[in-house]
Amino acid sequence: QVQLVESGGGLVQAGGSLRLSCAVSGRTFSLYTMGWFRQAPGKERECVAAISWSGSNTYYVDSAKGRFTISRDNAKNTVTLQMNSLKPEDTAVYYCAADLDYREIVHTKRDDYDHWGQGTQVTVSS
Repeated sequence: QVQLVESGGGLVQAGGSLRLSCAVSGRTFSLYTMGWFRQAPGKERECVAAISWSGSNTYYVDSAKGRFTISRDNAKNTVTLQMNSLKPEDTAVYYCAADLDYREIVHTKRDDYDHWGQGTQVTVSS
């Protein structure tokens, strides 16, 4: 069974940085496409960034381009989201997600992912 555990959320001032990490259990982590989603109160859950199993393909939502970086370490079964120049509108619960897919593609839809973490709160104050 695949388990995902996020860490690294917290409270930061606008312009600051946070680094989210997701530790994934299971021996087939390298075959999973991974994604980071966020959900703010009253809003739909959206894909912020995604990465293919090898790391060669990545996706970023327009609002995150140039500020966020997704990366993975298949030897350590981890995926990270480095978030810089944070804005109050980045405030949300951030979720790590995994989908078993060895193709070099990324998934950006919530329904594409089978496994989810419990979420970590990110709050950006103005």
